[in-house]
Amino acid sequence: MKLLYRIYQLFIALPLIALATLLTALATTIGCTIGNGNFWGYYPGMIWGRVVLALLLLPVKVEGREHLKKGQSYVFVSNHQGAFDIFLIYGFLGRNFKWMMKHQLRKMPFVGRACAAAHHIFVDKRTPKKVKETIDHARSVLQQGMSLMIFPEGARSFTGHMGVFKRGSFNLADELQLPIVPITINGSFDVMPRTRDMRWVNWHPLKLTIHQPIEPKGQGAENIKAVLEESYQVVMSGLVKEYQGFVANPDQ
Repeated sequence: MKLLYRIYQLFIALPLIALATLLTALATTIGCTIGNGNFWGYYPGMIWGRVVLALLLLPVKVEGREHLKKGQSYVFVSNHQGAFDIFLIYGFLGRNFKWMMKHQLRKMPFVGRACAAAHHIFVDKRTPKKVKETIDHARSVLQQGMSLMIFPEGARSFTGHMGVFKRGSFNLADELQLPIVPITINGSFDVMPRTRDMRWVNWHPLKLTIHQPIEPKGQGAENIKAVLEESYQVVMSGLVKEYQGFVANPDQ
């Protein structure tokens, strides 16, 4: 079965995924340039995420969408198990949002330009000026009623376990007094582990768990610390036992 699945990936799924990625990037770029950026910056990507997972025959389970209130801005924070986190969240979160992503992704052919056109936020830490620009952009997005999606670990896991949560997203939520929504992803590491020799997709179910929003407990350093620690424990609690527990990530 593994051999058949790899043949299917190579000759059917991957060519169609490449085509879907190109069409999504073009639709996003053109749509955001001439039309409603909030619509074109989200819905083509949502469809793309679902199409990619469907083409790879990966089953998806989602829990907790009922916790989200219509019209409420949130700061979503998730563990980062692997590359397939992007497809799972884009396709199945069910909420319009902007990504916070590494600035290196701006250089990706077609995709980088589409992300820029959609006004996703490129996190650039090369100079204090760039850091300030990143924070100002994220603040502006939240003040306009949009939600943010952030991987507070800042890098994909090498083991499937969680590393350290960085404070940036929690600082923003504290400043604007917005609820944090913890998200747990299971299965993404099993689908494609972050190893140099891994080139094939493994068939494995994916699960997206949207936890109860965590409301601010005040404002300032104590609130940031309390919400960060609670978010970390909530995300951790949703992991399968195999990947529970802290493991240091050298990328952090």
